Amino acid sequence: MPLTPLDLDNILAIVPVLDEAETIAEVVRRLQDRGLKHIRVVDNGSTDDSPQQAAIAGAEVLDEPEGGYGQACWRGLQAMPAEIEWILFCDGDGSDDLSQLPQFFEHRDRHDLILGDRTATAQGRAVLTPVQQFGNRLATQLIQWGWGHSYRDLGPLRLIRRSALEQIAMQDRAFGWTVEMQVRAVELGLRICELPVAYSPRQGGQSKISGTLIGSFKAGRFILGTLAQLYGRRLPQFPYWLWLSTLFLVLGCILMQPYGNFREVATLHRFWIGAGVMGLGYMLSWPVKHLSAGWFWGVALLARLLLFPMVPGDDLWRYLWEGHIQNLGFNPFQLAPNAPELEAFRTVWWPQINHLDVSAIYPPLTQFGFRWLAALSLNASLFKAAFVLADVGVCWLLWRRFGAAKSLLYGWNPIILYSFAGGAHYDSWFILPLVAAWLVADRNPRALDWLWSAVLVGVSVAIKWMSLPMLGFLIWRSLWERKLWQTVCIGLAGLLPMALFALPFCSVNSCPLVPTGSVFVSYGRSAEFIPHFVAQVWPYSLKANWIFGVPLAFYVIWLGLRSKRFLSFAEGYWFGLLLLTPIVHFWYFTWMIPFAVPSQNWGARWASLSAFIYFALPSRLPDWRLTEPERLLLWLPFVLGWLWSAWKTSRDRPKILGANEFELRSPSS
Repeated sequence: MPLTPLDLDNILAIVPVLDEAETIAEVVRRLQDRGLKHIRVVDNGSTDDSPQQAAIAGAEVLDEPEGGYGQACWRGLQAMPAEIEWILFCDGDGSDDLSQLPQFFEHRDRHDLILGDRTATAQGRAVLTPVQQFGNRLATQLIQWGWGHSYRDLGPLRLIRRSALEQIAMQDRAFGWTVEMQVRAVELGLRICELPVAYSPRQGGQSKISGTLIGSFKAGRFILGTLAQLYGRRLPQFPYWLWLSTLFLVLGCILMQPYGNFREVATLHRFWIGAGVMGLGYMLSWPVKHLSAGWFWGVALLARLLLFPMVPGDDLWRYLWEGHIQNLGFNPFQLAPNAPELEAFRTVWWPQINHLDVSAIYPPLTQFGFRWLAALSLNASLFKAAFVLADVGVCWLLWRRFGAAKSLLYGWNPIILYSFAGGAHYDSWFILPLVAAWLVADRNPRALDWLWSAVLVGVSVAIKWMSLPMLGFLIWRSLWERKLWQTVCIGLAGLLPMALFALPFCSVNSCPLVPTGSVFVSYGRSAEFIPHFVAQVWPYSLKANWIFGVPLAFYVIWLGLRSKRFLSFAEGYWFGLLLLTPIVHFWYFTWMIPFAVPSQNWGARWASLSAFIYFALPSRLPDWRLTEPERLLLWLPFVLGWLWSAWKTSRDRPKILGANEFELRSPSS
């Protein structure tokens, strides 16, 4: 069907110019000859009379003093008439063959972006310089590799639907304008076609791109830079990016698995290599915004399976021993592993138990778990499997609540992977009920939910004492809302698990659940942060670890008064506890990781890498001390990252309230 003038009234032609007075008037007339009425010439800092010539020819002339091809195009798009539905871009040097525009106009009903392909005609190929042809092939090949669409040219002559251009939301203001438009069109699934067009040598003026080697290099730098930025934005959703993260994470597990004995320096270095590769894979997962449940769980489970055969940490042998002697009728809280009464029951792995002169420090419910597992089989793999099962349970709770992408912070975390699947530390047992308690509190609980949350916290406390302030927080929040009977019930529900499981280990006259007389408990030190620096100015603090309980208590009280939500209290508590405790082991950092998932806390992320410095310690026995640089490298990423996230959360609180934190309310509030 032949075109009528009315068919073209919704098209705006934009022509950027820079010192093209010789040609611009002719370009405007050619556009008019093709039936176009809306023609904008954007002068980008001409020193000749290009704008005057364009105005004489009948074009609307806009001035854009800020240099850049994209900047000029952007200026032309401002304040467009409402009736405009299509935008045509062409050069002002007369090189575009505008006689072929009717073919562009005919494709409007079937496409959103119509491009002129200069490489499809003999005349076009002859005019393009070798530098232009090389740049074209390189850029279009990169687009093919990165986005899977085969373009043939990045030519200036193009017609695009206005609504499509608004979707694209152009960002580039230089020579990357054309490539950004074409890449974004692919990302948005626009209907694209390329039409063969002739191309002529410049009819006047000096080329800003192909005329000089410097100009060509500058344009190429902008185009490749734009592609790199677009590629970077695409990476979080790009399968290759996830493949890289997966590859390094799995490879790191394979490299780490044979080297679980850190007392050998050579072994430690190989272990660190595996940890470094795992850490790289973990870092590559940070930008990921979307991934399937299958991918998330496939990698999470595979990584744990790969580390499962690893030689465990020496804590595991204590777990087995304490379960073993309970089944023989002995109380592990009363007898240390080297007690004469137990000499006849020593096993082949007994020498691997750490702190042979220290009785049990693990709470009653943990001891019940050790006893039950040891009754089934005195097998290290069984114990490790029980810890991994709880770890996977935490992973599942986080995945159900926050989705796969956010749960990567926990599920693919090197600290988590090593601590439970590799090192076989039991801390996943107390993390699981604590996370469950938080998520119950998350759902704006009724009175019964408050009780369930308290019971779950109580279970966690009965497994590891460190959870006790969480119970105090629940009690305080209920009391603050003047729910007296609810407060009493919460307190009783939280203390019940401890009371039940403590009974077998206590008598009327004695309940030695914590060996306070132990040298290890009283003034043992390990990779500590604040206590280390306190000791530099106050040496007496080295003889009394209880001293640091005082500032911690004040901090917990302050935090409880300030926090209205379980999550905010938990995050702050773990941060303060880790900084103030005199004894810090690598796996202690696992305590905070689940609670960092909603905010994606940077301190938790960086500590998941820097904490591996801790493993320098076993190779130095009996001198269990980090050097000053090692201590700072371990702690500063955690502290600075945490403070940065806390500041950013505080600044953005009105935007994220209800997304990252969950207020505990009584039923009547």
